[in-house]
Amino acid sequence: MSTEAVTAPTPPETRLAGRKRIAIVPALNEERNIGRVVDELRAVDPGLDVVVVSDGSTDRTVEVAREHGAHVIRLPFNLGIGGAVQTGFRYAWENGYELAVRVDGDGQHDPAQLARVLEPVLAGEADIVVGSRFAGDGGYRSSAARRIGIRVLAWVVSAIARQRVTDSTSGFQALNRRAIRLFAGDYPHDYPEVEGMVMVIRHRLRLREVPVSMRAREHGRSSIGALASVYYMAKVLLALFVGLFRRDVVPLDDA
Repeated sequence: MSTEAVTAPTPPETRLAGRKRIAIVPALNEERNIGRVVDELRAVDPGLDVVVVSDGSTDRTVEVAREHGAHVIRLPFNLGIGGAVQTGFRYAWENGYELAVRVDGDGQHDPAQLARVLEPVLAGEADIVVGSRFAGDGGYRSSAARRIGIRVLAWVVSAIARQRVTDSTSGFQALNRRAIRLFAGDYPHDYPEVEGMVMVIRHRLRLREVPVSMRAREHGRSSIGALASVYYMAKVLLALFVGLFRRDVVPLDDA
């Protein structure tokens, strides 16, 4: 019988100590959700800076986010999700953040699962980790058209990546400095999550998925309905095809 001591894994909070980290939260008219999102992020990790990128919001999103202690970048007009997220990555890169997590401002991503999403990055096993709604046993329930669209896109991205991808549209992500640099310099604006995965693969960054659950939106509603899901899928497939022949952008200089 072996008497060798077993070394316990280092807790995530210990590995986070001294590492500059940020949560990027894109938001459009989320005044009823954004306060809860910011509070939960700060409760899970008090050392986590939170930047809310208000994408041309016309309600009190900016004021509520500031009241709850977030730094706010206020875009003067709506750039779309890709433009808002790239603004957050640019801020993270220019301010020297080593780690970034991306969480949507509608409250559907549960900050309590951040440790799970961060783990492969902290362990040095991945440059970007995506929280997948479909990687676990429970799966994710939404409209039939939307589920089919997500699965078709995942199959296409898996074929391009030559690795299994289950959720190519998830915005729940963790990134190291190398991945922050990539997305700060160049980020898709129309279909950022799907095209962003292809960018990661083309630049030979290590991509991982971990299973997460998604909460139901408490306030407001999604802008993508059943018919919009079909239209979205068709346009993303076209964008992916065009993206395969797109020239890579020269990465940003070290900051």
